Amino acid sequence: MSKKKTKETENQAEERQEAPQTQEEPQPEQTQSEQPQPEQVPSEPAENEAEEKYKSLNEKYLRTLAEYDNYRKRSIREKESIYPDARAGAAAKFLPVMDNLERALSIETEKNSFYDGVVLVKKQLDEVFAKLGIEVIEAGEGTAFDPELHEAVMHVEDENLSENVIVQELQKGYKMGDRIIRHSMVKVAN
Repeated sequence: MSKKKTKETENQAEERQEAPQTQEEPQPEQTQSEQPQPEQVPSEPAENEAEEKYKSLNEKYLRTLAEYDNYRKRSIREKESIYPDARAGAAAKFLPVMDNLERALSIETEKNSFYDGVVLVKKQLDEVFAKLGIEVIEAGEGTAFDPELHEAVMHVEDENLSENVIVQELQKGYKMGDRIIRHSMVKVAN
């Protein structure tokens, strides 16, 4: 029995030595005023970090908002220009027809029913152009040359005419409001 007793005492002694390490002694409760307050220093970096993150996100938001606003305005401008562009494009397809009708009428022939029919077709096309707001660009002889309206394809030295004056219109130009459908091809004096 003595062996058993000594083993038990040794086991108890070992448990006592281990007990203080594993067991925590109950501490008396402290009131909030007695508890140590965290210092303000650690929270300042956190506040600065949060403020920087806020500023960064706010800048991203404002940039995105500005980009969306620009996109919206660009879309509106594009939508508004689609109809006039389409109208000018369709009119440009009819310009060779108008040119051929004018060439046909410029040839001296007998005034017969065929000639009268061509005149009526040209008159009808002129009315359609007028309804669409398409006008002929003035480029008659003696008119001042304007590079925004006229395209100079030939230059002539003429002492009787002043510089940059149209001598002859080779092909009519057309415009729709401020939009040029086709420039007038002209011969210009230097």
